[in-house]
Amino acid sequence: MAFKIVTPATTEPVTLQEAKLHCKVITDLLDVEEYAEDSLITGWIAAARAVAEHYTGRSLATQTLEMAMDCFPEAGFDLDMPPVVSITSIVYTDLNGAEQTVSALLYRLSTYGNARRVELAYDAEWPETRDEPEAVRVRYVTGYATTPPAVKSALKLMVGWFNEHRGSEMDPDDIQPPAAKSLLNTVKIWGW
Repeated sequence: MAFKIVTPATTEPVTLQEAKLHCKVITDLLDVEEYAEDSLITGWIAAARAVAEHYTGRSLATQTLEMAMDCFPEAGFDLDMPPVVSITSIVYTDLNGAEQTVSALLYRLSTYGNARRVELAYDAEWPETRDEPEAVRVRYVTGYATTPPAVKSALKLMVGWFNEHRGSEMDPDDIQPPAAKSLLNTVKIWGW
């Protein structure tokens, strides 16, 4: 299974003001310098979220994703990047090559645990699909409505690290500082 971002996040889990406070950035600079600093910090917030999402396997900000599969798994399937808020649509290519939309009455989204399991409704069956790659596409909204405190703290630590180590290279599998990784472990999907 593969997914793509359809509508990227428009708000971040950490605000510019929260990040500036954490980094102890004083805003009584000249307007041009302050604007440049704000722009850098805003970029670091987005970068920290992207790295954290890569590491945890979770969507940390509300966004719309689309996942593709070659066919419907009989036992249901898990959507990538939970927590899933809602399913926008499930479309598939039928045996004749036409795109069809699955009725929302045929499936349900589990609300337990990771909130990402899609299963058939009672006594329902998935429609037959054409034997081709990506014959099934699921569009869904994902991301935390309220960011867990441990995640917010981790993102602020990461932004602070970026601020202190400007220009340093970073491996996305090596979260810096180590305390941020420990905090992200509280929401990480293991085996991701």
